[in-house]
Amino acid sequence: MYMEKTKQLSDLQPVAVWKYFHEVTQIPRPSKKEEKIIRYLEAFAAEHRLPLRKDGAGNVLIRKPATPGYENRPVVILQSHLDMVCEKNNDVVHDFETDPIRTVIDGDWLRAEGTTLGADNGIGIAAELALLAADDAEHGPIECLFTVDEETGLTGAAALKEGFLTGNILLNLDSEDEGELFIGCAGGKSTTATFVCEPQPAPPDLHYLRLRVSGLNGGHSGCDIHKGLGNAVKLLARLLSLLKKDFRPALAALEGGNLHNAIARESCAVIGLKPEDREAACVLLNRFAADVENELKQADPGVRLTMETVEAPPTCFGDELADRLTDALLACPHGVMGMSREMEGLVETSTNLASVKMKEGNRIVVGTSQRSSVESAKTAVADQVAAVFRLAGAAVEQGEGYPGWAPDTRSAILRTAQEAYRRLFGKEPAVKAIHAGLECGLFLEKYPHLDMISFGPTLRDVHSPNERIEIATVDLWWRHLLEVLKNIPPA
Repeated sequence: MYMEKTKQLSDLQPVAVWKYFHEVTQIPRPSKKEEKIIRYLEAFAAEHRLPLRKDGAGNVLIRKPATPGYENRPVVILQSHLDMVCEKNNDVVHDFETDPIRTVIDGDWLRAEGTTLGADNGIGIAAELALLAADDAEHGPIECLFTVDEETGLTGAAALKEGFLTGNILLNLDSEDEGELFIGCAGGKSTTATFVCEPQPAPPDLHYLRLRVSGLNGGHSGCDIHKGLGNAVKLLARLLSLLKKDFRPALAALEGGNLHNAIARESCAVIGLKPEDREAACVLLNRFAADVENELKQADPGVRLTMETVEAPPTCFGDELADRLTDALLACPHGVMGMSREMEGLVETSTNLASVKMKEGNRIVVGTSQRSSVESAKTAVADQVAAVFRLAGAAVEQGEGYPGWAPDTRSAILRTAQEAYRRLFGKEPAVKAIHAGLECGLFLEKYPHLDMISFGPTLRDVHSPNERIEIATVDLWWRHLLEVLKNIPPA
């Protein structure tokens, strides 16, 4: 009997890119813990006899000379980041500091088993490695830059020193839609609020319940913020507010979300109710769940709200803190705050209510992030979020943030990339700006003469366990990349 062979990564095209992508997925590389992937790059450079430099932040630069006949071309920098967002489903056992990513070919897509895939930006790393190892690619001198800690603050790019790079053209390989060339991105800022809790003994005569919001898609707080996805922290705050009106529950725990650049997928709270109120609270939950399912039936149809009995906790927050915290989470803005008037369909300004976490020292920490392609608008929405939490009695801290990248429609490398795409595919690539934060704005601070574009294959649901990459687009993107490098005009 004939049985169709199960596809493996080694069966995919282009072979070299997928080979290196597989190797990258086997190396744990959480943000701020990129030592293992850096050692891999050092071994790779030694094997291929290519010069490598590493700066004090951990950024790595590998150089490769021009292929014969291309010595008169300008130096081109190719850039990807080494770290990945580490998110998993609650029922998945995975240690991102020690375990490899388990990949699955699912029809036309590649995904991971219950975790983020790390194609953001592992596929960029793989393309750079394939190019460095290739003996048949045609290109001028290249510098492959691998930055650290992009996902938790772009600190690697921020630490880059003048003189580390020599090229004036940069190809950022961290975009997520094949056939689209990005020439601008949003800047970002974080706003963190801290509530101090003075625990009180949990009333022993109450019935304690765990409320849980789950089943949401989550996603990137820049690329996906306009999709109307559910936010688990906001939904839980709404539910707690409804319960507070009718039952005045005791609040003993409240947590949700994880990373500042991911839309919260899951949240939970522990509350105490009078035993006689449990049935009425269950009815309220069911009604609210039906409302939420209706609201999110297109964007997040898998949303679930559940309630289960738990043992009585030793302490609770106290009514005054519970009110301030719940009200602040309810009032905190989340989502799109404004659309661009310069580029149709581009989100200009947004804010993400990312997480609420219980910390040692009786602290409750709420994480948020703001983005905008307009610096003053970024500051304004960050200050709005800060004001909400200050009014609720929280201590507020704001990060320095990072700059955006203003679009340049007259870019020479953009023109080269457009012409290359037309030759290969007989159609026009889309030229866009992205609401996500790329490292390009930070590069411009140190290297103001850089001419840049960003492009990549098609990824979906990055920063969530649903992250996946469309297999066929990797070959299209790789061919485009080679064509761009081959046709950059002489210096």
